[in-house]
Amino acid sequence: MTDPLDVPDPAAGPEQARTLRRLLTRHAVDTRPLAIAPYRRLLVGQGTSFIGSMLTQVAVPVQIYALTRSSLYVGFVGLAGLLPIVVFGLYGGAIADAVDRRRLYLWASIGSWVVTLALLVQTLLDVRNVGLILALVVVQSAMFAIASSARGAIIPRIVDADLVPAANTLNFTVSNLGQVVGPLIAGLLVGLHNGFAYAYAIDALLFTAALYSALRLPDIPPDGSVARPNLRVVADGLRFIATRPVLLMSFLVDIAAMVLAMPRSLFPALADLRFHGNVGPLYAALAIGAVVAGLTSGWIGRVRRQGRALVIAIVGWGVAIAVSGLAHQLWLVVVLLAVAGAADFVSAVYRQTILQTYAPDEMRGRMQGVFIAVVAGGPRLGDVRAGATASVATPEFSWVAGGLTCIVVVLVAGYLVRSFWCYDSGVVEPVETAAVPDG
Repeated sequence: MTDPLDVPDPAAGPEQARTLRRLLTRHAVDTRPLAIAPYRRLLVGQGTSFIGSMLTQVAVPVQIYALTRSSLYVGFVGLAGLLPIVVFGLYGGAIADAVDRRRLYLWASIGSWVVTLALLVQTLLDVRNVGLILALVVVQSAMFAIASSARGAIIPRIVDADLVPAANTLNFTVSNLGQVVGPLIAGLLVGLHNGFAYAYAIDALLFTAALYSALRLPDIPPDGSVARPNLRVVADGLRFIATRPVLLMSFLVDIAAMVLAMPRSLFPALADLRFHGNVGPLYAALAIGAVVAGLTSGWIGRVRRQGRALVIAIVGWGVAIAVSGLAHQLWLVVVLLAVAGAADFVSAVYRQTILQTYAPDEMRGRMQGVFIAVVAGGPRLGDVRAGATASVATPEFSWVAGGLTCIVVVLVAGYLVRSFWCYDSGVVEPVETAAVPDG
């Protein structure tokens, strides 16, 4: 006799399917911004070109390490990019508030493309001049800072406010996918004869996608509140941040995370010492974790206590970095760095979202300029710190101590600044919507 409990319930299958769909809807990446054609083209262009740019970002430090055999010189790559990113990030943001953002993005992208071609030429001619490579990094960093400031300020103009977190999540997911694919390809290329030239050539080819996406964007003129960019306009943007603890803390905790705990400049030395020069997986590991986080990021937009979430994510970053510095198996280092990358992804989405939704449109170019100066400049300063510490101690000490220091600093900062810890994205504070008068 058949047990009634063994009889299949015909409704169970559809119900399970509905449960799975609900689960995916809640946790899978939100793709609604892709329905907006200008944003979609911008995302595709950014993602394609980012793969190429990662080839160059791996090839440059590895080429310099091959020429000098010094982690300190590798750290100088970060130093060479730091000043132009800070200066042109801040000033480029002011320009983005005063001119058509689409045209600014296009011309800055063209400048970056020309520098990549110059890196290719110096490699083909076998110049072997570290100073020349660093000089090209300076120019490329300036172009990157201007283009990124313009692009970040474009997104809130072409995407509805409620879709900004989803748009930022897609941006970071695609960028981090490029950081996975790019370093893995670069790790293979740099080991080949003329491998550096191949890396720069592919970067130049893929960068044409960014140029095309910039050409297809609609005109995005300024609102007219900034007549012309100058130092006073830049100062107004910095003063706006300084008087808003939520904005200020979002920058400071990121600086702590990147300057104190970024181990990137130690990758070539650690790969040489432990992993037979296999540097590609190390450069890709952070981005692997970020991609996984991005694909399961449906929950991010539902978190309202974004300051608290940001602190927790950066503490997770510091823990994973510190532990990864103690590991001696390549697979384990990659896994731990991937965990760190996932935590950094979450913090990056919240930092960008707080910035884009907290400030009015006439300030967004300058806010993005500061964001780029911090987000891109912080890791470069971290490269210098890590390389310098390793030169007087050991790479392992530099790696682990940086992660532990990051944890302590961010926890103390989060505890002391309660307005940031308790920040609720669903509560609108009228004082924050008033722009600082522009000159």
